[in-house]
Amino acid sequence: MKKQQISRLEKLYRKKVPVTQIISVELAETLAEISHEINKEIAILINRRGQIVAINVGEYNGVDIEKFKNTRESQARLCGLRCIHTHPGGINYLSKADLTALSLYRFDAVACIGVDKGGLFSKNWGETIKFADSMQVAFLTSKQESWRVLQATTVRKACEENFIELLEEIEKEFSTNKDLITLDTKEKAILVSLQTDNISEDYAKESVSELEQLADTAGAEIIGVLSQKRHSPDSSTYLGSGKAQDLALMVQEKGANIVIVDAELSARQQKNLEQLVGVKTIDRTELILDIFAQRAKTKEGKLQVELAQLKYLYPRLAGSGLSLSRQGGGGTGGGIATRGPGETKLEIDRRRIKDRINALEKEVDEIKSHRAQQRKLREANNIPVVSIVGYTNAGKSTLLNALSNSDVLAENKLFATLDPTTRKIKLPELSDVLLTDTVGFIQKLPTALVKAFRATLEEVTQSDVILHVIDPVHPNCQEHIDTVYDILKQLDADKKPIITVINKIDLVKDEYMLEKYMHELPNPVKISALQRKRFGELLSKIEEIIKTES
Repeated sequence: MKKQQISRLEKLYRKKVPVTQIISVELAETLAEISHEINKEIAILINRRGQIVAINVGEYNGVDIEKFKNTRESQARLCGLRCIHTHPGGINYLSKADLTALSLYRFDAVACIGVDKGGLFSKNWGETIKFADSMQVAFLTSKQESWRVLQATTVRKACEENFIELLEEIEKEFSTNKDLITLDTKEKAILVSLQTDNISEDYAKESVSELEQLADTAGAEIIGVLSQKRHSPDSSTYLGSGKAQDLALMVQEKGANIVIVDAELSARQQKNLEQLVGVKTIDRTELILDIFAQRAKTKEGKLQVELAQLKYLYPRLAGSGLSLSRQGGGGTGGGIATRGPGETKLEIDRRRIKDRINALEKEVDEIKSHRAQQRKLREANNIPVVSIVGYTNAGKSTLLNALSNSDVLAENKLFATLDPTTRKIKLPELSDVLLTDTVGFIQKLPTALVKAFRATLEEVTQSDVILHVIDPVHPNCQEHIDTVYDILKQLDADKKPIITVINKIDLVKDEYMLEKYMHELPNPVKISALQRKRFGELLSKIEEIIKTES
């Protein structure tokens, strides 16, 4: 765009629309003229006082509208803004994308101005115009995902309608519809998966399935999945440009308010993709961090989660670019990836973030020192330590509860427990051992989390025996086993004595696979933690290895 055209658009902020009109004829003509000159769509947002609060310039066949901050958010009311945009080429009807944007953002109204220098439509109505040839307006109705589209007319006739009276009628319908007040408040998520050349189709499917479980654990409702096969991720938007556009349309059509990508995005990819789709976009790492923020209960756990979140956030802090929008600051409410320190620190500059990271790292070092002292005391008292590890949701907490008669939270959800728990149990011949349940492992466990939780995970490295709990019923059990061993290797704990606890044997139907694990994995013991079966064999195996190692 030329400087003169940008200047003309900026001057529009000085104009004010009469409160009873959806737009003024003069403003419509100015927008249409500039849109004709640049051959691109232009969208403006107008509040109920008639003030223009945002201007966006798009392409010939579309314009992105970012969610406006500090608007009213409720299924039982409208947001207080109307969106007027141009259609170069004289198209005088609203598209499906326009109507889904109306529903998604809960605009007071959405209208399109058909731009045609010849003014053919207006001439048929006996009017003469320069560029703003036609106008079509749509409103939401009180029925879910429903709208009322008015017949296309001239801009002048559209301006003659009393806009405020129409709004009052619509909001009266909303206020009397009790069903809208009790709608589900879950975030509606679309999951995104990219299968590159080095990823098998089975692995990609399993990873997406796991992402669905993670999203459910975080409290989101999955309303769609978009997948793409590509040689490598796009360095700018992760997905290819065409597929990214498909995602943006899918977000609008399904009314999603969050996109979750099954990978770790670069700061650039995340920013660009979020701008393109128009809703909050997070990656797998940020989703897991959010779950950890929900699950952390102790001071130690919260401290380590905060450190991991800040290390993730630090490289993603960036200044805002130039914009024709005058929207104010402030958030739009809580939700996934807004819990923990992120909700209060997104505006903190890099220096203060770095200072906080340094302070947290010192506290983590203090935790390490404290744990080292505890280990020395245990060693002095000659109390062996047994650590339970395994893929998340394999049944570690259930096993701890059953062996120690305790009540640690055990749910059929990923990362049901986060903070490590230690209980004392008795072996058949020896006196006491300490049994520690650690955080569950998962594919693509964020490096920032492994580093931040090193003080906690070091319990594994200092234990006398590791109980590796596996779920043989899971179709991807072998991949889960490999993931656990990869993380143990990161922790330098893969050389420790390991007992493979084959859990859930009461549910096993494939005896061949069970026997395969019995022959291939170290020190295998078959149990059912839920039904408390064959614990005697497990305790004897623990005792045997402790005696051998001592």
